[in-house]
Amino acid sequence: MGFEERPAVLNGTESYRATRPDIVGPDVPQKPFPILMSGAVQRGFGRGGKDLGCPTANLPDESIVPMSSVTETGVYYGYAQVSREKDGKAVLAEEDGRVLPMVMSLGWNPFYKNEKMSAEIHIMHDFRGDFYGHDLKVMVLGYIRPELDYVSREALIEDIETDKRVAIKSLARPSYQRYQSDPFFTDARQHNL
Repeated sequence: MGFEERPAVLNGTESYRATRPDIVGPDVPQKPFPILMSGAVQRGFGRGGKDLGCPTANLPDESIVPMSSVTETGVYYGYAQVSREKDGKAVLAEEDGRVLPMVMSLGWNPFYKNEKMSAEIHIMHDFRGDFYGHDLKVMVLGYIRPELDYVSREALIEDIETDKRVAIKSLARPSYQRYQSDPFFTDARQHNL
């Protein structure tokens, strides 16, 4: 799927939400996962934190090509790591630089009628400040659900909260936890792919 192809999208309904599983994906990540992405955190629309209570980090458009070329739009889970350093100085707290669970929306955000595809990453951690301009490494390990449109902001928020719970439970399996110490995160030479 290319950046310009906008797929048809289903509506996120109550009946859909009622049938969502608690854990998704096989017990061991399978191709095309893991998918690795990295880049400097960009400013997005600012909707995640302000409008949805779920702050997101946005990667540059070229960083999402490895993902968008082998997968479909939707919500994914995995791990992410924000570099503590910016301009050669450690400016984030040590706990902010750990490898942390994340959920990511890849797509057109039909509720907001985006004009281009984006990857919005929500790292499940309370950061003390923003990290715009910091390098971000993302390892996508599995697929949660397709991209949906919503009749209300509340319905979208409810699905986002479910996505976060599903990601945490799915990542709790030993074969997924081991990726937290993957050389992608620990090897400084793998800083930018």
